[in-house]
Amino acid sequence: QVQLVESGGGLVQAGDSLRLSCAASGTFSSYRMGWFRQAPGMEREFVSAITWTGAGTYADSVKGRFTASRDNAKNTVYLQMNSLKPEDTAVYYCAAGTFASSRAPPSGPSGYNYWGQGTQVTVSS
Repeated sequence: QVQLVESGGGLVQAGDSLRLSCAASGTFSSYRMGWFRQAPGMEREFVSAITWTGAGTYADSVKGRFTASRDNAKNTVYLQMNSLKPEDTAVYYCAAGTFASSRAPPSGPSGYNYWGQGTQVTVSS
């Protein structure tokens, strides 16, 4: 059974940084790992994705501020979030997509097979 566990969320002030982690367990071939977020009353939105080769994709709203990375040996992906803004406040979800889902775009939920429970990020102004 595949399990994704996010950590690293918290309450910070605007301009601060946070690093989210997502540890994956279980047997699966991960083509890509993604980060999505969902603010209260809003739909879940794409934040970032990184393939098994390390190629990253970012939403325009976070480009230049967020950086995704992965440690394949530890089955862990990270999301370094700098220059945080109040509008970054949301529950952040980690997702894993297998090679079977590789043709789906990285920005949509159909590109992922497994999801974590989420970690809250709150940015105060």
